[in-house]
Amino acid sequence: ACTGIENIDEAITLLEQNNWDLVAAINGVIPQENGILQSEYGGETLHGPAYGPTSHSTAASTPSSSSAFRHVVPSRQIVERQPRMLDFRVEYRDRNVDVVLEDSSAVGDIKHILENELQIPASKMLLKGWKTGDVDDSTVLKSLHLPKNNSLYVLTPDLPPPSSSHSGALQESLNQNFMLIVTHREVQREYNLNFSGSSTIQEVKRNVYDLTSIPVRHQLWEGWPSSATDDSMTLAASGLTFPCHRLTVGRRSSPVQTREQSEEQCTDVHMVSDSDGDDFEDATEFGVDDGEMFGVASSALRKSPMMPENAENEGDALLQFTAEFSSRYGDCHPVYFIGSLEAAFQEAFYGKARDRKLLAIYLHHDESVLTNVFCSQMLCAESIVSYLSQNFITWAWDMTKEANRARFLTMCTRHFGSVVAQTIRTQKTDQFPLFLIIMGKRSSNEVLNVIQGNTTVDELMMRLMAAMEIFSAQQQEDIKDEDEREARENVKREQDEAYRISLEADRAKREAQEREMAEQFRLEQIRKEQEEEREAIRLSLEQSLPPEPKEESTESVSKLRIRTPSGEFFERRFLASSKLQVVFDFVASKGYPWEEYKLLGTFPRRDVTQLDPNKSLLEVKLYPQETLFLEAKE
Repeated sequence: ACTGIENIDEAITLLEQNNWDLVAAINGVIPQENGILQSEYGGETLHGPAYGPTSHSTAASTPSSSSAFRHVVPSRQIVERQPRMLDFRVEYRDRNVDVVLEDSSAVGDIKHILENELQIPASKMLLKGWKTGDVDDSTVLKSLHLPKNNSLYVLTPDLPPPSSSHSGALQESLNQNFMLIVTHREVQREYNLNFSGSSTIQEVKRNVYDLTSIPVRHQLWEGWPSSATDDSMTLAASGLTFPCHRLTVGRRSSPVQTREQSEEQCTDVHMVSDSDGDDFEDATEFGVDDGEMFGVASSALRKSPMMPENAENEGDALLQFTAEFSSRYGDCHPVYFIGSLEAAFQEAFYGKARDRKLLAIYLHHDESVLTNVFCSQMLCAESIVSYLSQNFITWAWDMTKEANRARFLTMCTRHFGSVVAQTIRTQKTDQFPLFLIIMGKRSSNEVLNVIQGNTTVDELMMRLMAAMEIFSAQQQEDIKDEDEREARENVKREQDEAYRISLEADRAKREAQEREMAEQFRLEQIRKEQEEEREAIRLSLEQSLPPEPKEESTESVSKLRIRTPSGEFFERRFLASSKLQVVFDFVASKGYPWEEYKLLGTFPRRDVTQLDPNKSLLEVKLYPQETLFLEAKE
């Protein structure tokens, strides 16, 4: 509105040239001798024009509008724009050449200047480093929309390389490792960073941005050698002290500056490399999406959706999400859990207390202006990725498509309740992405924190750590309860085992007693049967014995006196003609069967049971009387 510039690329170039100082950029475009331009930011008066039908006094007395500037009527016809000067630093082997040209010049003019400086024919030069790709000698610099400071390099493939000792030393330095001790001025913290000599100054600044959250264009450095004038320069060629070099970095303040102050500061401090795409890494601070920055809709830059619409299987949807996330933002990102939300709950909350983790749910939205910065600069920061992998189970969902959004809200209502679902439902698109921190409890799942996309790496880390403190306190209680429960269960198991062993012993003892009683009963039965059998035999033998002859019998009678093992005696008379078997039967009828006992004579000592039982007592000389005794057989 102040300058009449309608080309957004040209406007952004001017703003970048003035370090995004709006007043300085406007004053640099509008001739200052025609009047003054007042700013309401700090109450100071800046030189600038006052165009339009009213005079300066009228403009000054006009009430201030909602704009930061007094009313200025643009008149493009009156403004005669000054020629824009471009600075080029051209690197060729071990030399750097500074070239300053108007933007109306052509690329060939740069080569003619280099021809005189480098003593190389212009036809042998290949000028590289253009952001828009290869250009020819007739290309006008203005058409390339270049920033004020540019870095280029010359290639001469048709010329032989020099064989100097300096070239060999530089090649050796490229293979060495430099230790950079970087002090963060605001927080007084040191970082020890290792870089190879082939790394560029720009790569160092990018890594420092990941550690300090200071964007490259806001970094204010101290300690770089005076020869390190270009961010595309390698560390080996920058003149750093080997093997260790100290640097200090802080955040650049943003006071209102004049154009001369801005340009002077740019000569002292390394800004972001002009050949790099990070010139507008914080464009979202101005409410501009990455794609909209250059007049292109952000959706046109995206190749495919993060997640298919109406996916039947959540695991397949998460596989595509992870693959698409890696293709957009690189492989350094959180490890997303592949599976359903219920499976993520099971993994995070339902293991042993010591193994439980917090659940982080990342809700992506492609149409939010914060998504690109949040994913690339915060979610993919190494510190965040490492902390999430150690302490969280990370699950993701894409809320861009309405069907996927409704599906997640249904899951959210089922698992967290309608209040949390309504909170997410009312979030506007520009408040995405969201990061939900969930902690599992005995009866329900609690949402500890809902982190919106408009945050920083430090704030995100701080909120993750705060959630971990709450979770750790709860986890310690759960571990204590679980240990006590396991101790009680162990005691109960030991008691149950002791009781089981006691029962087993009692049962074994009872079974042994039963077996012993059964054996005793069996033996008793056998003994009784044997006794009954022996008694039957004895009775049978007793009944079969011939009657005992009387003393006055006229027949020859033999009188036998038999002593038992217990010392008792019994006597009986037998006919001398009776067989020896009758004596055996008589002894057996008294309970001494001849199979178990032997009948011995005294004079001479002999075993009567060894004699022929069919012989008569007379024949075996047991007549007229004899004393015998019984002895058990061995």
